[in-house]
Amino acid sequence: MNATQLYKDRFDYNDGMIIEVVVWQVPQPVLGSQHHYKYRLFYGNAEHKRVVGYDNERPKGDHRHYGEHEEAYIFTTVEQLMADFFADVQRIRRQA
Repeated sequence: MNATQLYKDRFDYNDGMIIEVVVWQVPQPVLGSQHHYKYRLFYGNAEHKRVVGYDNERPKGDHRHYGEHEEAYIFTTVEQLMADFFADVQRIRRQA
């Protein structure tokens, strides 16, 4: 079984910030994760300077970034992952 892309989307804000979301369903968990998804959620500027990011690169597993800070993320569902990411983006955009 091959990986199946579930989501791939990009949104460009008028202020130069962007959101990119990519989620794959994979046949085997990514090293460091316990689920069958590979994901990358990015909010930052067009030069790819990350402000908020969620991903599960191997071998770190599920984690999120706030600027230079990185912390573990407890993955439950793709829907919750998206909700958490977009809540963080909204919170940061309100502060700007």
